[in-house]
Amino acid sequence: MTDAPDDVTRAAQILKGHRESIDRLDAILVYTLAERFKHTQAVGVLKAQHDLPPSDPAREEKQIARLEALALEADLDPVFARKFLNFVIQEVIRHHKQHQADA
Repeated sequence: MTDAPDDVTRAAQILKGHRESIDRLDAILVYTLAERFKHTQAVGVLKAQHDLPPSDPAREEKQIARLEALALEADLDPVFARKFLNFVIQEVIRHHKQHQADA
């Protein structure tokens, strides 16, 4: 049995609404990451100027634990949250090392 045309139309409208929300959230994610990286770039410059190590494993573990707790509160898979933050941290460390090489 196939869906009635009205059901298909309603489903298409619902799908469109979800996709519009996803598009807005993707934009928020991109702008939020850009803002975060502006701050981490400034940290990298500061670390390079003062000959500080590019990474801080104790802080990184603390941040990962914090993000996992936030993920649980938000009903987001904490394993995914950990993987995401680890990816971001590795990118930040790469930038910090580049700042040190340029200093």
